[in-house]
Amino acid sequence: MVKIIFASTNKSKIAELNALAKNLNILLIDMKEAGIDIDIEETGNTFEENAKLKASKLSEYTDELVLADDSGLEIEYLNNEPGIYSARYLGENTTFQEKIQNFLRRLEGVEKSKRTARFVCALSMYQKGKELCTITEAIEGYIGFEPKGTSGFGYDPIFYLENDKSWAEISLEEKNKKSHRAKAFVALSKFWYEG
Repeated sequence: MVKIIFASTNKSKIAELNALAKNLNILLIDMKEAGIDIDIEETGNTFEENAKLKASKLSEYTDELVLADDSGLEIEYLNNEPGIYSARYLGENTTFQEKIQNFLRRLEGVEKSKRTARFVCALSMYQKGKELCTITEAIEGYIGFEPKGTSGFGYDPIFYLENDKSWAEISLEEKNKKSHRAKAFVALSKFWYEG
């Protein structure tokens, strides 16, 4: 089994990726499980820059393969906010429920056709300071009128696809067939196995 150290301690992201990796003989572990306790500041201007920055920095602390994710939500009507600041939007101590309510207030009265949004995910793999592969993928949808569902994490309760179900209302298996992170991981695994 190939072990890859994931440049995050976000258990939800790791669970999503490990569900995708289980048939590929890959196991992702977080930095703390690998005995690495560092803070990596996200100073890039794009998802891709931040993913590369995190993977590059983590690869300085290990000879193992490392993988970094930078992902977030872009709402077109709001000039693609929150973008790369998705997790830090309104401050790091703000809950996602507060962030979600802020966006719903700002989108009040905006019709469905103008509530287009996308989730973006950049994955970057490094080893020993060398970039092996970086992939960016997105999934298009829209922002609902109210949060729905209890699955998932982050902005999932307000992100909808064409089926009028929020990402928090679908199973992890269903999400992993369509999500931005799944698309990026599948592309990355093709690189991994096909060279």
